[in-house]
Amino acid sequence: MDTLIISVSGVRGIVGESFHPSLLTRFAIALGTFAKSGKVVLGRDSRTSGEMARHALLSGLIATGCEVVDVGICPTPTILLRAKNLQADGSITITASHNPIEWNGIEFAVSCGSLLNPEQSAELMRIYESGEDKLMPQDKLGSVKQDDTAVERHIAKILSLPYIDVRLIKSRRLKVVIDCCNGAGSVISPKLLRQLGCEVIELGCHPNGKFPRHPEPAPEHLSQLCELVRMRDADIGFAHDSDADRLAIVSDKAEAISNEYTFVLASDFILSKQKGPVVATSSTSMMMDYIARKWDVPLYRTKVGVGNVVGKMQKVNAVVGGEGTGGVIFPEIHHTTDGITTLAVIIQQLAECGATISELVSEIPKYSIIKKKIEISNQQLADDLMQKAAQYFADENPDLTDGVKIIGKDSWVNIRKSGTEPVIRVFSEARTTEEAGKLCDSTIKIIQSWMG
Repeated sequence: MDTLIISVSGVRGIVGESFHPSLLTRFAIALGTFAKSGKVVLGRDSRTSGEMARHALLSGLIATGCEVVDVGICPTPTILLRAKNLQADGSITITASHNPIEWNGIEFAVSCGSLLNPEQSAELMRIYESGEDKLMPQDKLGSVKQDDTAVERHIAKILSLPYIDVRLIKSRRLKVVIDCCNGAGSVISPKLLRQLGCEVIELGCHPNGKFPRHPEPAPEHLSQLCELVRMRDADIGFAHDSDADRLAIVSDKAEAISNEYTFVLASDFILSKQKGPVVATSSTSMMMDYIARKWDVPLYRTKVGVGNVVGKMQKVNAVVGGEGTGGVIFPEIHHTTDGITTLAVIIQQLAECGATISELVSEIPKYSIIKKKIEISNQQLADDLMQKAAQYFADENPDLTDGVKIIGKDSWVNIRKSGTEPVIRVFSEARTTEEAGKLCDSTIKIIQSWMG
C-alpha cells in the first residue's frame, strides 16, 4: 500500500515507511526556498516520532538560510498564531492530526500563519519536485532559537476576545472533563479552563504521545470520557485530536454527540454576536443550513480542507467557518481550525444561556450523518473510482464541488477521496440514522462492485 499522502492539507505517511528523514529534509528545503530564506516557525504535536522529524526539518531549514523559531510541543493553532504574531514567512507543524499513532505528517503555512491555499501548495510541490532549491554557503546558513511563549500568548488572545466574559464564566462554576489523548492540547486546554474558573478533571493530559485511544475524537472513541463525565457528574466533556485543532463534545448526559454539533453550536453563538457570511465544507451537516437561515446570513460551501475553507472565508469576509469534523475557524484569532478557542466559545455559550449542552442540542433540527470509508491500495485507484462515480451518477445532477455529492430532498450522500488517509470517504445524511445508514451502505456496495 502506498502510504504517502500529499494534499493541500500537507504530507502524511507511516513512520519508517513513507515518512522518513530524507523526505522531510527535502520538503524543508522546498519550504525554505519557498519562504525565501526568511523566518520560519517550527512546532510539533506529542507523537513519539516528532523529535526525529524535527531534526530532519531543522537540517533543511538551516541549509536554506532560514531563521527558525522552535516553539516545541504545541497545538497546530498555537503554532500558527505564533507565526502570525511574529510575521513569519512560513511555518511547519509536525503532526498527523487525527491519524493513528503509526502515522506522522507535516503541515505548511505561509503569509503570517495561514495554511497553504491550493495555488501555494502547487508552487511548493513544484519546487520540491523540480529541485529548484536555494541552498546557502557556510556563511549564510540559518539559525535556531527556542520560544516557550506560544501557549501563554494563545491563551491571552482567547481571553481578550470581546465575547469571552471570564467573570460570568467563573460565576457558573462549571465542571469540565478534558480529554487531550496525551497530545499537544495537554499543554494548553486544562490551563485555559482553569483560568476560566472551571473545575477541571483531566483525562490523557500528559503530552507524551502515548495515545490511550484513537486520536480522532469521534464519538465511538470517547467511551472513557463519557464514563468519567457520568461518574463525576460533569457539566460537559471535551476531547481533542493529537494537535488540538479539533474539538468533540460529550454532553451532561454523558453522551458523545456528533462532531457536527461543534461547528453548529459555535456558529450559532458567533452569529448571535456578529452577523456575516459562514463557510462550511460540502460534507458538513444540513444543520448549518438551519443556522444560516436562523440568522439570515449566506452559507458558502467548499471542498474539504482548511486551506479551501480559509480561502473562501477571506473572499467573502466570513465571520466563522469550519468543518463537520469538530474544526472551527475564528478569524478574530486567525484563519485556521482552533479547538482551543472553540472550547472557550462553547463554555461562554453555556455560561450565557444558563442551559445545559444537551438542551442546546435539542433546539437544533435533528439530522443523522453517517461517515464511513473504504480502504484503497493507492491514490491512482482513488482517482479512478471517483471518475467512475461521476459517470455513474451523472443523470442525478451531482454536486461536484468536492468529489461526487448526490442531493435529495432531505438527504445527501457524498463520495470523495481523502487528503489525509489512503481511503475513499462516503458520508451520508438524512432525517434518521436508519435512512442515512441505508444510503451510505448502498453507495459503498456500488463502489466496492467497481473494485472487483
